[in-house]
Amino acid sequence: MVQLVTPEYWDEACKYLTRRDRVMKRLIPQFGEACLQSRGDAFTTLARSIVGQQISVKAAQSVWDRFAALPKRMTPANVLKLKVDDMRGAGLSARKIEYLVDLALHFDSGAIHVDAWREMGDEDIIAELVGIRGIGRWTAEMFLIFHLMRPNVLPLDDVGLITGISKNYFSGDPVSRSDAREVAAAWNPYCSVATWYIWRSLDPLPVAY
Repeated sequence: MVQLVTPEYWDEACKYLTRRDRVMKRLIPQFGEACLQSRGDAFTTLARSIVGQQISVKAAQSVWDRFAALPKRMTPANVLKLKVDDMRGAGLSARKIEYLVDLALHFDSGAIHVDAWREMGDEDIIAELVGIRGIGRWTAEMFLIFHLMRPNVLPLDDVGLITGISKNYFSGDPVSRSDAREVAAAWNPYCSVATWYIWRSLDPLPVAY
């Protein structure tokens, strides 16, 4: 059974955002007790994000289920032992197989400092993660929000965030990154929490990675 973890700062962040921002004051009460939750380990979270690239959530889940059934346990060392043909049989493209192998190599060889992440700054972790093939800034930011549960991440490359800011703050008019940054100035130091509520305003079902 996956153990879901909830951030300690959530209640405090909600009170703060409700005081600081008229839209948050309206949005936050609509979703009751629901909040950000983290699941699984770092390797699994990143592997899932690679599998899910450029395909629908439903397709990603079925490919993931087939891929996850191949190793006895989802660990970097076990993924490195898998046969390419078996991975292809699970529905993975040649490129995604390369990305997953590169991810497993980075974890297995100690090239990334998983144990030090708790103490490292957001930008330092992003710099490490984007060194892995198939992981860009957006994926790294989702990892900071959903796995490390960092409170103050503002993923400006996220379409949902930009759409939600447009809808909630600008009556649906197009929004630039600098407009989004201006709105988010009131959210600091809880941009991750505000972003989560903006996502909820578009899709009431919570996202989890």
